[in-house]
Amino acid sequence: MSGFGDGMFDCDILVIGGGIIGLSTAYALSRAAPGTRVTVLEKEPGPARHQTGRNSGVIHSGIYYRPGSLKARYAVRGAAEMVKFCAEYGLPHEVTGKLIVATDRAELPRLHALVQRGRENGIPVHELGPAQISAYEPQVRGQAAIHVGTTGICDYGAVAAQLAESSGADVRYGARVTAVDRRPWGVAVRTADRAVVRARVLVNCAGLHCDAVARLAGDEPGMRIVPFRGEYYELARPELVRGLVYPVPDPAFPFLGVHLTRGVDGGMHVGPNAVPALAREGYRWPVVRPGELAGTLAWPGSWTIARRHWRYGAGELRRSLSKRAFTDAVRRLLPAVETEDLRPAPAGVRAQAVLRDGTLVDDFLIREAPRTVHVLNAPSPAATASLPIGREVARRALAHLDG
Repeated sequence: MSGFGDGMFDCDILVIGGGIIGLSTAYALSRAAPGTRVTVLEKEPGPARHQTGRNSGVIHSGIYYRPGSLKARYAVRGAAEMVKFCAEYGLPHEVTGKLIVATDRAELPRLHALVQRGRENGIPVHELGPAQISAYEPQVRGQAAIHVGTTGICDYGAVAAQLAESSGADVRYGARVTAVDRRPWGVAVRTADRAVVRARVLVNCAGLHCDAVARLAGDEPGMRIVPFRGEYYELARPELVRGLVYPVPDPAFPFLGVHLTRGVDGGMHVGPNAVPALAREGYRWPVVRPGELAGTLAWPGSWTIARRHWRYGAGELRRSLSKRAFTDAVRRLLPAVETEDLRPAPAGVRAQAVLRDGTLVDDFLIREAPRTVHVLNAPSPAATASLPIGREVARRALAHLDG
C-alpha cells in the first residue's frame, strides 16, 4: 500500500466502525474541536448493523457496575445524556423504570448487594416486597425486588443514524478495512475496494473485529474477542408485562440473565440467552466461519473459560436448544407465560474481550498506541454510555493529533 505524500492527508482523524461508539466519537470530535476533519469507515451499507442495532434498546441506569469503574461512571452519566439527546432530536424514548426480582431466597443477599451498589453509584433504588411487586407488575412473582426509576428505552439504531448526521463527518458505508499502514507521521488505511484513506490519527471502534483491526495496525491488543450470541424471543402476549423486568444477575458473569424488556415499538423482548457464536457475526447456529472459529479456539483464554464455566454454559446451551427449557427460565419471573407465547426474534452477538488467562474483561477497555486509539471492549452498557465514551475517545484522539 502506498504511504504518504508530502503532508497530504484526506482527514485529520479516521474512525473505523460505524456503530454507536464510532459515531459518538465523531460527534464528540465535532463538538470539542470544530473544523477537525473526520472520516468514518463502516463495512456495512448503513450504521448500527451489529451490536448497536441488535440489542433490546435499554437505557441502563448503572446499578450493576462496580463503583468507580468506567461502566458505572459512564452509564450513570450516559443514561441522563441519552434521554436528553433523544428528546433534543425527537427520537423515540421513554423513562420506564425497571424491576430486578429475586425469585428465590438464595438470591436475596445478591439483591441487597445491588441496592448498596446502586446507592454508591448515586442511583435512586426502592426495595419492594411481594405485594409491591404485584402493584408494579401484576403477573410477575418474586420473593423481593428493587425498583430502579432511571432505566429507560430508546431506539439505538435511530440514535446512531442521528449521530452520523449531526457529526458532520464523512461517513463512508461499504468500506471494509483490509490493511493499515502506520508511520510516525500518520496512518494510511486501505479498504476492500482498494481505496486508500490517509489520516493523522486512527481510532479503532470496530466492535466485533476490534482486535483484528488492532493487529492490522501492528499492535498486539493482549485480548481476543470471543463472540457470544444473545438469543431473543418476542412475547406474543405483551400485555402480560407492563415494563422492564430483570432477574438478579450472577456477578461472576457479564450477562444479566433472561429478562423482559418492552421496546419503543410496544413489543416485548424476552432474553437473551447467551451461547458461544461460531462466527463473529454468527446470528444463527448454521453460520460458521472456520477462520474466525479457529482463531477463537486457538486463544488460550477460550479454553480457560470453558473449563471454569462449563456448568453455566451448559445451562445456556440447553435453553438455546430447547424452547421448553427457555420457557421454564422465563416462568421463574412470569409464571403465566406458555411456550406458544414465545416467538423467535432476531439475535445479537456480544463482542466480549477475553484475556489470555481466561479473564472476561468486565469494564470498558481503551488502549493507545502511536497515533492510534483502540476501543477493545465496549459491550453493554456501551450504547447507554456512548456519549461519554465518545468524548473520552475523542479527547485521546485529539491529544495524539496535537502531539
